[in-house]
Amino acid sequence: MKVVRKIVKIDEEKCDGCGLCVPACAEGAIKIVDGKARLVSESFCDGLGACLGECPNQAISIEEREAEEFDERAVEEYLSSAQEKETHILGCPHSQKVLEYKVVCEGEGAPLRVLFRQWPIKIDLVPADAPFLKDSQLLVVADCVPVAYPSFHRDFLGEKVILLGCPKFGDTQRGIQKFIQIFKQNHIKGIQVVRMEVPCCGALPVMLKRAMSQAGKNIPMEEVVVGTKGEIISRADIP
Repeated sequence: MKVVRKIVKIDEEKCDGCGLCVPACAEGAIKIVDGKARLVSESFCDGLGACLGECPNQAISIEEREAEEFDERAVEEYLSSAQEKETHILGCPHSQKVLEYKVVCEGEGAPLRVLFRQWPIKIDLVPADAPFLKDSQLLVVADCVPVAYPSFHRDFLGEKVILLGCPKFGDTQRGIQKFIQIFKQNHIKGIQVVRMEVPCCGALPVMLKRAMSQAGKNIPMEEVVVGTKGEIISRADIP
């Protein structure tokens, strides 16, 4: 049933598809579709506007118009269904295999240690109960970083468990649910999130903070921002 109420309005001309609004919406009402933020369903939006402050382009506002009533039960079913889907796609063989360190040679230079220690490494594919997550330090990395930053293995990996993903092209709500499961099922000592300077990558730490909040955890987290020219622009602890 439609009623006159407050609801999110998205200006597609201003929206650049960065995705920062997606993890800010606990109801999962916003999704990136064809490079733009869009409402999944009017009935999922509570009209409170938690997403407004996350948009760097002021593409989101609240308007009062005729819309479907907010349906809390439908939201719960939608989020539960997203979580079940996430569980069913974890069919990667060797998903809990811990790799041994290797040594490879890099041209005429000294041997370089390849330090990643587990498989798989993609956020979507790592099971929340994988043994390598127990008492671990997480390295949560945007997909582009290992290519843009030449010394990635040497400077970041060490003994950390790596989780790799793209906040723009991945399913943000599914990613949040995955991290909620990881935080609830494991003692995580700390998180280092490494992202690119582009706006869409800013959704990665937002996802992690949202997941921590919903899991009832407070885990120390550092954010490292890498520039498109391959340099570290900034690094800071996130409260």
